[in-house]
This record gives sequence, C-alpha cells and structure tokens, in this order.
Amino acid sequence: MTAFEEIAHLSNVPIDVEVELDRRPMTVRDILALECGSVIKMVRSAGENIDLLIGGTMAGSGEIVLIEENFGVRITDFVEEV
Repeated sequence: MTAFEEIAHLSNVPIDVEVELDRRPMTVRDILALECGSVIKMVRSAGENIDLLIGGTMAGSGEIVLIEENFGVRITDFVEEV
C-alpha cells in the first residue's frame, strides 16, 4: 500500500494553506484611513520566491505569478519532511 493510499480516508479534511505575499508596518492613522478600494503598496513582485505554509508548518516554496489581474503562486518545491 502506498503512502497516499494509507491516508486516502483523510482526503476531504480541510487544512489551511497560507501564502504570505508581504508585510508592511502601518500607523494606526493609516489603517483607520483604509476603505473599500484602498491600495496598500507592497515591495514584492511577480517572479519572487515565497514560503508555502500548510497547517502553519513550512511545506514548500513557490513563485509569485500574475494571472490576468490576480496574483497566484506556482509551487516550485516541497520540503521532504513536514
């Protein structure tokens, strides 16, 4: 039996997948000024590498991609042991 077959009964269990595009410090004044349609400028761009977290644990890495007007992540590597 393969490892996938051994855990197949868990295949419908939801798990949080996190990809952090960037972080930016902001003042309370700046946060209170935010409204629908506000844009927070980030320094990262398409092509940069980012971490992929599954259930809060580093599971791999990816590359920021731009798909039409949306950002996405192309998975480039998984860690051997999670």
